[in-house]
Amino acid sequence: MAPFKLKFASKLLLLPFLVLLLFSRFTDVVSETDVVDDLDGIQELIAIDNELESGLASDPTTHFEGSNSGKKSEAEVLSKAQRIVLELNIDNAKRVIEENEYVLVLGYAPWDGGSADLMPRFAEAATILKSLGSELLMAKIDTERHPKAASSLGIKGLPTLLLFVNGTSQSYTGGFSREEIMTWARKKTGLPVIRINSVAEADEFLRWHSTYAVGLFDKFEGSEYDEFYKAAVADSEIQFVELSSLEVAKTLYPDPAHSKARFFLVKSVPEHYTALDGSLSKDLILNFLEDNKLPLVTVMTELNSAKLYSRPEKKQVYFFAEINVLNKVLDQWRDIAKKFKSQIMFIAVDINNDHLAKPYLSLFGLQESKETVVVAFDYNSNSKYLLESSATPSNIEDFCTSLAQESLLPFYKSQPIPEKEDGNILTIVGRSFDELVLRNPKNIMLEVHTPWCITCEATSKKVQKVAKHFEGLDKLIFARFDASENEHPILKVEDYPTLLFYPVHDKSNPIKLPAKSSLKELAVLINKNLKLRDSKDEL
Repeated sequence: MAPFKLKFASKLLLLPFLVLLLFSRFTDVVSETDVVDDLDGIQELIAIDNELESGLASDPTTHFEGSNSGKKSEAEVLSKAQRIVLELNIDNAKRVIEENEYVLVLGYAPWDGGSADLMPRFAEAATILKSLGSELLMAKIDTERHPKAASSLGIKGLPTLLLFVNGTSQSYTGGFSREEIMTWARKKTGLPVIRINSVAEADEFLRWHSTYAVGLFDKFEGSEYDEFYKAAVADSEIQFVELSSLEVAKTLYPDPAHSKARFFLVKSVPEHYTALDGSLSKDLILNFLEDNKLPLVTVMTELNSAKLYSRPEKKQVYFFAEINVLNKVLDQWRDIAKKFKSQIMFIAVDINNDHLAKPYLSLFGLQESKETVVVAFDYNSNSKYLLESSATPSNIEDFCTSLAQESLLPFYKSQPIPEKEDGNILTIVGRSFDELVLRNPKNIMLEVHTPWCITCEATSKKVQKVAKHFEGLDKLIFARFDASENEHPILKVEDYPTLLFYPVHDKSNPIKLPAKSSLKELAVLINKNLKLRDSKDEL
């Protein structure tokens, strides 16, 4: 699956996603002269690495959290990690997939910014999984150097992650941090639950995991344990842990003896521990994880943005503010978020990060704003909402209450109504559409366009000439509507340019005219519709 090419339930939210792609920063990937191209030599290389170094598992913080004197540099460790990831090419790709039970493939390109962000984390996850004895082979392929091989594997976007199980590909649906890649890979390759029997094993587990689910059982059998295991198999994002010792449980979860709960979720966020009370069932566990796996307020980053895009099941509220403001008010927003945890996902975004903020703010015409902005999206109704009052805690809570109750009025952006009209074509904006189109006692010939439309300029010139031809005809008005800056609930246009003829007595059913018509054809069509309406009036 291409992590930055996700499908959405709402066409409305495809726009910020597409704009995000346009704003993507392209950072070069450093050339790897020590990449292994031969499958037969990879095990030998790994063995040499192991002889030179006592083993990755001996001190993970040395490799990923920092470097001290006498330790390997980050570049050296990353170089080793990248060598453990097999480089595929036209000669070995088919053989690697066919000869290995599990292969996780990263499709990348040296010029792609998303690839540059993902590759180091992919390599680190590969190194950890190797040290843990995973049978998964992790590989990568340069789609620019080997386009045919990449295409044969089913790689279409950048970057793309695909898991091959006995030669058959599966889409990658996990996150993009080192831990998320590692957890998803382990769960998909036969390890949905890790059993921990001692404090030492718990300590070792904590070296690699900051987010996990704990099931505490007297015996690893029975109906509740079966439901726990089914949930572990169904979920691909959270590492499940099973244990029977309270002493071990205390290492992973504080004072489990003080709770009657049998299932716990641990996260590396302020709301660190959450317990599920009552009896366990697969659906209860999965719903509990869905409501609690993310922080009460998630701060959007380059790393988690795609993951947030892929969650259309809840309404979403976004806070856009400067970093110093975010830090001051996050606790207040978390208090609000607690009241809507099962209904709304809350996301905070640095308003000065153009790459993350502008795609959303542009949907409201606020892309240049530096003041705090609160907006909401409902994927199910394909609607967006704007808090138009000040962003105080009480106003935000009222906004969220109305959103949850589905009583908010959707927001439609609009340019200011022009003070003067020049020329023979009227400018229509979102706010003036009702008055100047729907309630206008004349026929309206409306051109709907966008600045990025390749053919719009040619169509506009053609419409201007036709408008001049009909100039002086009192019953017909030519108008233009810029769909990039204006919206209206009944104007649902997906292709640009679009030409719509609104007859005076039936404004609710505009007639779509072919935009590719010649100058003469367009004039004939307009005249035909005018005469048709006149004849109906006479009848």
